[in-house]
Amino acid sequence: MSKPTRTGLLTRAGEALDRVVAVFNPVRASERAHARRVFAYYEAARSSRLRKGRRESGSGNTAVLRAGTSLREQARHLEQNHDIARGVLQVLVANTVGPNGIGIEPQPRTTDGKIHTDVARQIRQLHRNWSERPEVTWQHDWPSAQRLLARSWFRDGEVFVQRLLGAVRYLDHGTDVPYSLEMMESDMVPLDISGKNINQGIETNAWGRPVAYWAYREHPGETYRLLTTQDLKRIAADRILHCKSVDRIRQLRGVSVFASVLGRLDDIKDYEESERIAAKVAASMAAFIIKGAPEQYNPDDSNEDQKRRLKFRPGMVFDDLQPGEQVGTVDTNRPNVNLDKFIGGQLRRVASGVGTTYSSLSKNYDGTYSAQRQELVEGWGAYQILAAEFISRIVRPAYQDMLLAARATGLLSLPRDLDLSTLDDALYVAPQMPWIDPVKEANAWVTLESAGHASAPEIIRRRGQNPDDVLEQEARWQEAVREKGLRFEPMLSPDGPAPSEGAPSNAGKKIFIA
Repeated sequence: MSKPTRTGLLTRAGEALDRVVAVFNPVRASERAHARRVFAYYEAARSSRLRKGRRESGSGNTAVLRAGTSLREQARHLEQNHDIARGVLQVLVANTVGPNGIGIEPQPRTTDGKIHTDVARQIRQLHRNWSERPEVTWQHDWPSAQRLLARSWFRDGEVFVQRLLGAVRYLDHGTDVPYSLEMMESDMVPLDISGKNINQGIETNAWGRPVAYWAYREHPGETYRLLTTQDLKRIAADRILHCKSVDRIRQLRGVSVFASVLGRLDDIKDYEESERIAAKVAASMAAFIIKGAPEQYNPDDSNEDQKRRLKFRPGMVFDDLQPGEQVGTVDTNRPNVNLDKFIGGQLRRVASGVGTTYSSLSKNYDGTYSAQRQELVEGWGAYQILAAEFISRIVRPAYQDMLLAARATGLLSLPRDLDLSTLDDALYVAPQMPWIDPVKEANAWVTLESAGHASAPEIIRRRGQNPDDVLEQEARWQEAVREKGLRFEPMLSPDGPAPSEGAPSNAGKKIFIA
């Protein structure tokens, strides 16, 4: 008969205890039996020698309070000292905001539902003027400010912006529209400030909605004295834009995009540094002399006063070796031939954690067209989510405030046929997915447009341009061509639509006719 195991003994003891409990409290015994069945089914809920069963039982705000400051500081250190971390931020900013920022196409409508072109033209002109100096320091235009805000959001987990409309003491807006933004890093709203209805520097009502933010009057990292609660100012929530990365419901403060990969990035940095040092040691080639067998050593031949000095230099010849001696070299097996493969595997996991594509992060673009496009399509979904969040938290409210300030100061001329409820309607254009193979992509759009499944304005917007601007540029170009007496025939792609019957084929050629 086999000896019962420890687990079997514990199971029998538990069943015996259940029977005893059932005599005095049947309800409690039933609950114990049900709980045992649940734990027997979900093995992951049971800790063991092989499974640690780590848990997080606190709320989202509690987790951020414990680790938020440390995660933010580590992320900033990696940005300053690790090329991979800096590359992650550059890729995220470039694909979320882009070089020209989030594009805005005003869409005000007339009372009969059509786009009001005159009002849209006024709004574009005012927005173009305001975009030159949108923030209080006058150091950034609107695209530059968007990139800086997005970078702070990804790195620190959140960023704050104060909205300043109308006359503000000591503030020169710098543009015709009396509206400016004050950009603030997450340090400006301290995490350790709590009190009645105040949690992590944010004052909320009974439903958890922020009603005010408590911010320092100056950046805590630029002062040589310890800031206290006396240095805080209360800013109403309707004057603050707060863009944050949250994972939990009712989470007030954001967490860095590097939170889940900080350990891996730090390990990659240490590993690469060790490999570089080993490679440098290997490059500094050294040699040693093997003396031979012990019986060949004759102490009478040794002369301590005349020690040999052998300097290792290119092309040297060892011409004074003693009988039985030979020269050996140190082989460190560096550089490590598996370094790129290992780092590549780690970068794939980093890319998955931060939401970028592996090719963009590693700058490795090997693969077929289909594989690259599939990776780009899947990765671009994450960029679109980030862009939508940035638009809703920063770009759209700033655009609406700009219109409000312009209207209040009479800079906008509003005709009677304008539907005022559509004044701030706009189309927000985030960076679009780039083309991998321009010929294939262009032919695909031509086919869709010819079949009526896509419009020319949609194609232009997906290329990151404004349809009205493109139309005006094309009109001016065609006019200039006619003035010069020139005529251009379109160049047909070999893979494009076939020319009509009887028409000459100009595939691969561009014809200039004077």
